[in-house]
Amino acid sequence: MKAIIFDDFGGADIMRLGEAPMPEVRPDDLLVKVMAAGVNRADLLQREGVYGSQTYGDSNILGLEVAGEVIAVGKAASGFAVGDRVMGIVGGGAYAQYARLDSGMAAVIPAGLSFIDAAAVMESFVTAWEALSHLGKAAQGETVLVHAAAGGVGSAAVQLAKAVGATVLATASTSNIENVLSLGADAAFDYKEADFEAESIDATASRGVDLIIDFVGGSYLARNIRSLAPGGRLVQVGLLGRDDNAIIPLDILLHNHIQLMGTVMKSRSRLEKRAMIRRFRDEMLPMMGKELRPVIGAVYPITATSDAHRRMEAGGLFGKVILTGFHE
Repeated sequence: MKAIIFDDFGGADIMRLGEAPMPEVRPDDLLVKVMAAGVNRADLLQREGVYGSQTYGDSNILGLEVAGEVIAVGKAASGFAVGDRVMGIVGGGAYAQYARLDSGMAAVIPAGLSFIDAAAVMESFVTAWEALSHLGKAAQGETVLVHAAAGGVGSAAVQLAKAVGATVLATASTSNIENVLSLGADAAFDYKEADFEAESIDATASRGVDLIIDFVGGSYLARNIRSLAPGGRLVQVGLLGRDDNAIIPLDILLHNHIQLMGTVMKSRSRLEKRAMIRRFRDEMLPMMGKELRPVIGAVYPITATSDAHRRMEAGGLFGKVILTGFHE
């Protein structure tokens, strides 16, 4: 089968379309004809060598989320049939014509969603729902601050926070402020021009926000902690800032009994990923295509995967980058 491969770690140009063996279907797996795949920042980090040679129990081919058609069902898999349109999370292997998908990490694509739409759902919304609800315990009437709110996970977090009845503050680039507001954010701040700490304190009448979902890290950490109300929670989902200037003001952390949590999808066990996906599938998937919508920022053919990675690296995009054209 055709797949995106590379021989060594490095920049976007190292990737090429080549031949790879068909995946071996395990008893719990679905074999999926890939119609679209989501591009995630973890793909860039894997390509650069940040994760080393770790494959986290699956494929060393890039790609964490797929949308496509089931062409075979493992003998122990249930709830799916050949011909089903499915979307799901894989431990690598999405940048290929065919991928094996653990049936516990799969969902039937809701009616009305295209394969391209579906490829933008699972990684973003499952990650956001885990951070917001399972870890962050967001509740109706609380105030939530979402950083990098124009990205795939950030745009999902804004929508999910509104769905649970929270007041949503967000940060984004100047060009994406209106886009983020269109998702339901109550206020959005330009992360370059505005001081989100001061804006958050002002927006909450000096109380501080109840929950922060952060994808930046680094120098944001201390500012985040100072922006939280007593008893507030900070869920760290990413490290877009790529710097180690992360200072924890322990006096505030202790005095205000702040909770600091970290989460990442890629390194979780198979059982943990299944549980995360089950929670999203049971609690929020029925809203997809209705109150919730995937946000597509750019679509590239699989032959232009290097361009897709460079576009994500450039930043400033509203929504997800998607690969398609696997069988053309």
